[in-house]
Amino acid sequence: MSAVLALSPPAPLPPPAPAAGVVPIAWSLDAPQDAPAGPQDDSAPPAEGEPAEGEAPPEEEINEIVVEGDYGPPKTDPAEQINAESYRLTQAVDSAVIEPVAYAYRDGLPEPIRDGLGNVVRNLGEPSNALNFLLQGKVGKAFETLGRFTINSTIGVGGLFDVAGKKADLPYRRNGFANTLGYYGVGPGPYLYLPVTGATSVRDLAGSTLDQLLLPVAFGKPFNRTEYAATYFVVNGLDQRLKFDEEIASIRESDDPYGLRRETYLAQRRRDIAQLKGEPISEEDAEWLAELEELKKQQATAPAPSSETAPVEAPANPETVGITQPR
Repeated sequence: MSAVLALSPPAPLPPPAPAAGVVPIAWSLDAPQDAPAGPQDDSAPPAEGEPAEGEAPPEEEINEIVVEGDYGPPKTDPAEQINAESYRLTQAVDSAVIEPVAYAYRDGLPEPIRDGLGNVVRNLGEPSNALNFLLQGKVGKAFETLGRFTINSTIGVGGLFDVAGKKADLPYRRNGFANTLGYYGVGPGPYLYLPVTGATSVRDLAGSTLDQLLLPVAFGKPFNRTEYAATYFVVNGLDQRLKFDEEIASIRESDDPYGLRRETYLAQRRRDIAQLKGEPISEEDAEWLAELEELKKQQATAPAPSSETAPVEAPANPETVGITQPR
């Protein structure tokens, strides 16, 4: 019997029972930190916002802010850098030279003489005004302008006196080839700010050139002489400078003088063309023009800077005040 037991293999021992209160824990670095501690019940309904079993997860909502804008200069002002530099240069020259000369012209000449010279310059532009009214199909205004030119050139002593406006009720209506081009749909083209001409556009520059060439080409002497051209340029330039003095000062005081000058000029020209066609102007142009008028009102009501300096009070103890001189 002992021999049989020795030859048979020993029976395997049962595994030791786990100690009471000890629970095996499986831990991994990949496990989420906020995973629930207890077992999950597959039969429980999914939490709010979570997809049900067999459904694709919903796409995440992405809140994006899209900013759209144009790079570079505006389409109406492709040469913005050059024009802006020309504007700054022109304003510097205007403050140093043109403005003082215009004020001296205003204060040095009696008002009747100054008004008379301005009337002569406007009267010389009446043939161009009448021709362009005729080209625009406005025959009545064309004949009124010709009648005004005839009366002022004769009874008004070459346009020195505005007899047609005061006695014949024929108002001055400015017109030109630039308006005619715009009336027939020619766009303004790129905006320009030239040192002499100021704010203009390609269309307006071409039109004003034709206006000034009408008398020299059509009538010859004395309108084709240098003396006439120089006198006309000086008197017309000073007259226009005084006419728009308040507007120029208002634009200078704005936050963006160059941008405001460009936008208001283009808005004014679009308004002129719209009035010839009998069409309303856009809301944007109306806002620009209203802003300019508001600035002009503020400029008109602003108090003039006082030239008097405030009196300097003597110090309480003069001995404590030290005066040093540069060596």
